Amino acid sequence: MAKGKDVRVRVILECTSCVRNGVNKESPGISRYITQKNRHNTSGRLELRKFCRYCHKHTIHGEIKK
Repeated sequence: MAKGKDVRVRVILECTSCVRNGVNKESPGISRYITQKNRHNTSGRLELRKFCRYCHKHTIHGEIKK
């Protein structure tokens, strides 16, 4: 049966360029994606290139704490 700590965990990816520039009048929010990662294979923080609809380009999205 299921153990106490699951191998696959849900993580939230947030656009790093939106956070760095701050939320201004031009961008109404911060782009976020929800995905899963394998805790055993990827123990560090996850970073992926995803499309940011507020920056209108592909940027680095990094894992944030829930």
